[in-house]
Amino acid sequence: MLWPSIALLTFVTLQRLAELIHAQRNTAALLAQGGREIAPGHYPYMVAMHTAWLVSLWLLAAGRPVSPVWFVIFMVLQSLRIWVLATLKGRWTTRIIVLPGAPLVTSGPYRFLSHPNYAVVIGEIAVLPLTFGLPLHAAVFSLLNAAILTIRIRAENAALDQAMA
Repeated sequence: MLWPSIALLTFVTLQRLAELIHAQRNTAALLAQGGREIAPGHYPYMVAMHTAWLVSLWLLAAGRPVSPVWFVIFMVLQSLRIWVLATLKGRWTTRIIVLPGAPLVTSGPYRFLSHPNYAVVIGEIAVLPLTFGLPLHAAVFSLLNAAILTIRIRAENAALDQAMA
């Protein structure tokens, strides 16, 4: 059955493209308000990894069966993603932007985790391939994502510590 996998991959692709547009608007607005980008050097690698993850899913998963259990887990992650976006509003971006004088967000999922958006992404990178029965794909991209997030979270934490000092 081809259409469930195509529908899910189309949903994720359109979601990611919409988020990039949303992030670009938010980034431009934050920079216009005096925000500054921190540690942009890793960003092209992050984009390349996410692009490779999605393109390789299109190549490997189109036409594969969709596991109902993993699909439900993926959809729970999507609700958490929406919660993060709704909490951050105009401060959500795919880049590390520090807005001087702005308080840290401590509401929504940020009451429970320092980086809930990254927790969602970690889950998505693993769960979507598992939804299509691709555990090796999940493992490889989870390792690549872990390497990038190690750099990113260190840079973001240092920038936030400096901004709050």
